[in-house]
Amino acid sequence: MKFGHKAPDICLPDSDGNEVCLKDLAGKWVVLYFYPKDNTPGCTLEAVAFTRQMADFTDQNAVILGVSPDSGKSHCNFRDKHDLKIRLLSDPDHAMLEAFGVWVLKKMYGREYYGVERSTFLIDPEGKIVFAWRKVKVPGHVDAVKKKLTELQSG
Repeated sequence: MKFGHKAPDICLPDSDGNEVCLKDLAGKWVVLYFYPKDNTPGCTLEAVAFTRQMADFTDQNAVILGVSPDSGKSHCNFRDKHDLKIRLLSDPDHAMLEAFGVWVLKKMYGREYYGVERSTFLIDPEGKIVFAWRKVKVPGHVDAVKKKLTELQSG
């Protein structure tokens, strides 16, 4: 994904089975973050941090969407267990994960496998990708996203 290019127009179901399409969010900023798995420590910290600051993002005309390969049922459990307010999208076929280049070959303990590279993309109201964070470390990340959004909005 390159800055200034239109984000791929992909539709995915949220945790309640409602279809969410990036094109339908025109006019809003979109914080699109990709995470590996529901209910794992890092993914939980990230989702809770985005939820805590959701009002600030809403005040900045921004929508937060979390995407993982987990099922809608898994997302419901994750959302309810941690009282998450952000929308979680299910991508079991990896359509959006691959389109954004975050479904990558990983290596752990000498074993190779495909998985999600924790990443966040900032999409402007015209649907263009204006910033990306790759290989995200969770501590401080939500604050960095909020800061960049403020910078971009103030021109």
